[in-house]
Amino acid sequence: RFPIWPFANISITNKMNEKKIIESGKAILGIEFGSTRIKAVLIDPENRPISQGSFEWENKLVDGLWTYSLDAIWNGLRECYADLRKNVKQTYDTEIETLAAIGISAMMHGYMAFNKKEEILVPFRTWRNTNTAKAANELSKLFNFNIPLRWSISHLYQCILDKEEHVQNIDFLTTLAGYIHWQLTGVKALGVGDASGMFPINSTTKDYDAAMIEKFNQHIAHNHFHWNILDILPKVLLAGENAGILTEKGALLIDPSGHLKSEIPVCPPEGDAGTGMVATNAIKQRTGNVSAGTSSFSMIVLEKQLSKPYEMIDMVTTPDGSPVAMVHCNNCTSDLNSWVNLFKEYQQLIGIKVDMNEVFGKLYNHALEGDKDCGGLIAYNYISGEPVTGLAEGRPLFVRSANDKFNLANFMRANLYASVGVLKIGNDILFNEEKIHVDRITAHGGLFKTKGVGQRILAAALNSPISVMETAGEGGAWGIALLAGYLINKAVNQSLADYLDEMVFIGNIGTEITPTAEEVEGFNTYIENYKVGLPIEQAAVKFKK
Repeated sequence: RFPIWPFANISITNKMNEKKIIESGKAILGIEFGSTRIKAVLIDPENRPISQGSFEWENKLVDGLWTYSLDAIWNGLRECYADLRKNVKQTYDTEIETLAAIGISAMMHGYMAFNKKEEILVPFRTWRNTNTAKAANELSKLFNFNIPLRWSISHLYQCILDKEEHVQNIDFLTTLAGYIHWQLTGVKALGVGDASGMFPINSTTKDYDAAMIEKFNQHIAHNHFHWNILDILPKVLLAGENAGILTEKGALLIDPSGHLKSEIPVCPPEGDAGTGMVATNAIKQRTGNVSAGTSSFSMIVLEKQLSKPYEMIDMVTTPDGSPVAMVHCNNCTSDLNSWVNLFKEYQQLIGIKVDMNEVFGKLYNHALEGDKDCGGLIAYNYISGEPVTGLAEGRPLFVRSANDKFNLANFMRANLYASVGVLKIGNDILFNEEKIHVDRITAHGGLFKTKGVGQRILAAALNSPISVMETAGEGGAWGIALLAGYLINKAVNQSLADYLDEMVFIGNIGTEITPTAEEVEGFNTYIENYKVGLPIEQAAVKFKK
């Protein structure tokens, strides 16, 4: 399901201008490694998308842990860029030879540990793994700061607790974006937003929290490792800072055909949360954004620190280092997509031609005709564990009683509600307990590709107006392209927030939907039923296939 991009119906004049931009090396490239798709977006100097490429990939469960192989990473990068080259050739009849700047982003957190020979010590452990509960709990107490299960420091400390032999040989620990950037540029660095998902950041110094660094080093000192934690973490960089240039080796990793030249500036690598904030212009205080795809998360830029740590809320930063309250949910649209695919199979079975955009559109819009509380139906979309609700593993479930209003509209509405249900539980703490105020929340991601539906569901969940922009379906790749543009085009002392306001969005806040009181009340009823039914999900997890 691909969005309609602004370049889909370009005029002949624009096409000639954009061809010149590409041939003169003024285009900017952003590449983001999502959980199911790798996406590339080429933008012009005015920050408008002019071409795109993509490649689908999937994580694998190996020895009980979710991972992607190094071969899959590099093959995915090559295939995604090759798809971009093909689209540029078809649209503009030219080749990409050089670029003004490049940015790399990827799913945050996880664990990629390397030795001095630059060999990976254990397979990449992604954010999706929930085997780090003991480590996260101990570190949260040690720091008096919520350390989520998926953070890199949780993975590292769990390896220490489990006495994994490889730990003593670690020379560098990074995220997926940090790894790719390192191989492309030779620079071991990370944007502050992505770094804040490895180890806590001090929002004043905009670097790793020195007091927590010291506490951790003292806590593990009895192991007598040859490293301390600061030795092996990437250098923290803010948006707009120098993060190196594309090397000849790096250029060939992206484009084995040899067309792409080296010496291109590369911006600090960022996580998908940071690129989502950029793509939705949610960098200033009292703004926020929601990303909803394979996983979902909300990011609210704070005016002040929270009153206390919450297990459901992560403290991270914007790409320029401001504090952000993040609610992260491991599951969002995967189970919903599986149900939609079931209807696709039915269409194929009875011989009806399948148009997936039409299937999604019909089913999603029909959901809006259902009861506001889904008629009592409940869905748990837990493909994997869900820390916010205390589930280390997941079992997708659909639950109803004999007296519930079981029809297609309520069924689809219940599954749409489930996609953002856990997100609501976390955000209720921010809005109801911490009394956080926001002026604008902007959403992006796959859930919002069917116009108006996911947006209305989310507005009811958060009891807040929700805006969606034209680039909602591919925000992250565009977001990292904007950060690459900021690196080379920012004015002296121009902040990232001002750059986005003045050079990118220029007053555009997208299309806004405000929920009705009945929709909010209906979602609140659903979520109370959802909470009461959680023991059903817990019982299902205990059942081993």
